[in-house]
Amino acid sequence: MTEERSGANILVESLVKQGVEFVFGYPGGAVLPIYDALFGDERLRHILVRHEAGAAHAAEGYARSTGKPGVVLVTSGPGATNAITGIADAFMDSIPLVVITGQVPTALIGSDAFQEADTVGISRHCTKHNYLVKDPAELAGIIDEAFQIATSGRPGPVLIDIPKDVQIASALWNDAPAQRRQRYSPRTEGTADEIAQAVEMIARAKAPVFYTGGGVINSGPRATALLRALQEKIGAPVTSTLMGLGAFPADHADWLGMLGMHGTYEANFAMNQADLIVCVGARFDDRVTGRLDAFAPNSEKIHIDIDRASINKTVRVDLPIIGDCATVLDQILTLWGDRKGQDISAWKTRVEGWREKKSLSFPLSDKAIMPQLAVQRLFELTKDKDPVISTEVGQHQMWAAQYFHFFGPNKWLTSGGLGTMGYGLPAAIGAQLGNPDSLVIDIAGDASIQMNIQELGTATQYRLPVKIFILNNEWMGMVRQWQELTYESRFSQSYSESLPDFVKLAEAYGWKGIRIENESQLDAGIQEMIDYDGPVIVDCLVAKESNCFPMIPSGAAHTEMILYGDTVAGTMDDEAKALV
Repeated sequence: MTEERSGANILVESLVKQGVEFVFGYPGGAVLPIYDALFGDERLRHILVRHEAGAAHAAEGYARSTGKPGVVLVTSGPGATNAITGIADAFMDSIPLVVITGQVPTALIGSDAFQEADTVGISRHCTKHNYLVKDPAELAGIIDEAFQIATSGRPGPVLIDIPKDVQIASALWNDAPAQRRQRYSPRTEGTADEIAQAVEMIARAKAPVFYTGGGVINSGPRATALLRALQEKIGAPVTSTLMGLGAFPADHADWLGMLGMHGTYEANFAMNQADLIVCVGARFDDRVTGRLDAFAPNSEKIHIDIDRASINKTVRVDLPIIGDCATVLDQILTLWGDRKGQDISAWKTRVEGWREKKSLSFPLSDKAIMPQLAVQRLFELTKDKDPVISTEVGQHQMWAAQYFHFFGPNKWLTSGGLGTMGYGLPAAIGAQLGNPDSLVIDIAGDASIQMNIQELGTATQYRLPVKIFILNNEWMGMVRQWQELTYESRFSQSYSESLPDFVKLAEAYGWKGIRIENESQLDAGIQEMIDYDGPVIVDCLVAKESNCFPMIPSGAAHTEMILYGDTVAGTMDDEAKALV
């Protein structure tokens, strides 16, 4: 049926046709026509956040945990600029978002009108694509194309800027399926020659390692299943980036743990000594490679990635395969068939020798709860519930990556590329909405949790039983650690001198507050958090000056690791310090 509709109504109908469940947003003058169109419409559930950054991060958490695109709706000017951090975060971590921003009326664009910002210009470098809509008749096609772009190829955010007069103006609306424009068609399959070469390289390798990233998870559950199937055929050890945790089960005998700056000894040394690295859905970022001239110097490298721009960007590879992780893994498995590779038992014995370093062993204290222990106990007491874990950013994030273990995809939500403090709470809210029956926990630090603490109100309003587990050491912990190691313990502005009482703050928002002050209270406090049918903040007081190891100093090779018990004073030379 064809009929006249306002631009705002066309937008709403288009979102419904896309199967959108939730819209994370905050109203303002330039989007009031859209909010009026949403009024009383039960097909879309609007989630009112307390800050536009919270809207973007909540949409990220929803997308990351469900595999569906997140949708954001904010007003012009400061509404749009407040959302930019979340948009940039999604861009760095390949999270599919469709962000709808209001704009001043078309005739006022460029006049410095009230609440005007050049949203398209500001967002150009942190979106896959963006639009300034000038005609309501174009809206349906733009919405359809935006969802296609956000979810195809390497996922990411797409922004649609809609002037207020376009929202009010009318155009013909047809509820028939839209004619999809195919302007974006990423390559998904490797060529026959590439697949044949990959199989030959794997077959002759005597010391192979799988290096996996977030692209495996973004490709979907089929990709994670195919990764496991190929690994079973080859027998090679597997490591992962921060964003790839959960793509391979952490209880597998060949799992090495995370690699990189705070990765395990065995993961980093396996990467350094391998004769073949099969990189699947990762991008050789600086936190993984360390000093480039010392990275995996004697290995051949296969790089499977759907993003052409990621190939040979930082590390030259011997065989690039541009394609979807699941599709390419399936191609390799099919061609591999019943082939037998080299005997890699000697290689796996070397790997076991590196494991003997027990690089995640940490010192215990009879005076304070060690943060590593707190995460270990949180994992042990919740693992049977298969929880969804989000984090803020800092030491607690790395401890969570090291000591909380994941056996499947879409359970680990963290800000990897941008490192955004304040990500975890709104991401947990989005994840809880997308997974209403799951236990969702934000592992937080006392500094980072305050970045978007106002979103406690969002969880209260929608009765979301989100849990926040704060590792409270009264410092900006990672800043303090770098100042200790790099700046001769000159702790400039990194001590949190006026923290709130998190228990009272929880109660002020209608949450339950629990404080854990010593190790004897740890298990009982965690269990109380799990058992409570509602939102909970746990304020876990941990050792104040614990450092996060293993650690590769910035500018060092990935074999130059600091472990617990090492002497760290003067670890970094002047060249390395200059790179911090």
